[in-house]
Amino acid sequence: MMPILKRFSFSAALLIVVSQWILPAQAHAEDAAPYAVEKTVPVSGEGRWDYVMFDADSHRLYVTRSTHTQIIDMTNGKVTADVQGQKRAHGAAVATAAGRGFISDGGDSAIVVFDLKSGDVLGKITAAADADSIAYDRSTDRIAVGCGEPGKLAVFKAGDDLKDAKADLVDLGGSAESLVTDDGKAYVDINDKSEVAVVDLKSLKVTARWSTGTGSKPMGLAIDPAHHRLFVGCRNEKLIVMSSEDGHISAELAIGKGNDACGFDPGTGEAFASCGNGTLAVVKETSPGKFEVSTVTTKPGARTMAVDPTTHTVYLPAAEMEPAKEGQRPAMKPGTFMIVVVAPTQKK
Repeated sequence: MMPILKRFSFSAALLIVVSQWILPAQAHAEDAAPYAVEKTVPVSGEGRWDYVMFDADSHRLYVTRSTHTQIIDMTNGKVTADVQGQKRAHGAAVATAAGRGFISDGGDSAIVVFDLKSGDVLGKITAAADADSIAYDRSTDRIAVGCGEPGKLAVFKAGDDLKDAKADLVDLGGSAESLVTDDGKAYVDINDKSEVAVVDLKSLKVTARWSTGTGSKPMGLAIDPAHHRLFVGCRNEKLIVMSSEDGHISAELAIGKGNDACGFDPGTGEAFASCGNGTLAVVKETSPGKFEVSTVTTKPGARTMAVDPTTHTVYLPAAEMEPAKEGQRPAMKPGTFMIVVVAPTQKK
């Protein structure tokens, strides 16, 4: 019996030692998680959602809800204005100097222009069918709108006269998804071609087309202007890190399923990719050209997002959903719309 007891004692001791090493390591990994869901903010009103946009100057979140667009003061979670009259709202942008906000209305082939103070609609600018992603370029004072299926980029000045106003259209050569602007250029995901198109917003010409490599069907897009990088979220569960100067791909990272938006926080240097499977990928550069990804569990359907660069908070719209019927998108349970707030676990 003694040899057996000795073997048992040795095995038990080894197990204790290993456990003492593993468990603290796991606890430390959890403690070191850079972000977590801080809270959810219930928001009244009906309608599905698409892109959201955060305006750091006013601390307001702009949320498109199909036929209307809500403006939420994220200091208290209250809806301060609700812009009415859209047919199929997709995204919003603001031009503070002009005192105007803009909503892409894919169902009306137009851009709704509203007053930033009152939320009153001022007029419309004709674009093209499926007006979708939208962004403001401060350097040229231009609004750029990606029009999905027609493959057009609609461009106009933020302060244009609204009487019989029409945007200039640039042929992108493929289906437009997310876009970002920087220093007079628009970068546009071309979903069906798996590439990024670059448009000069002054000459209104496509100046480059860059393949997204192993990333297929690009959807989300964010930019790090200081380091000239694009973060391209793709539907095959990859995030492509690409140069915004020449399209060189420096990294291909794994993310969740169903990406629809990306974001970047210039204060922390971290990028984000929100995915419909209820995950948020947080991307951090650990050494020059090397990146690591951590994952935050959010809410199924929370596929779009916006970043607050002052508090380093990420806002993701979501709702409770009914079980999906065959061949159909799941329906939203009435009265369950919310903003999921993801915040750093430690002070940045």
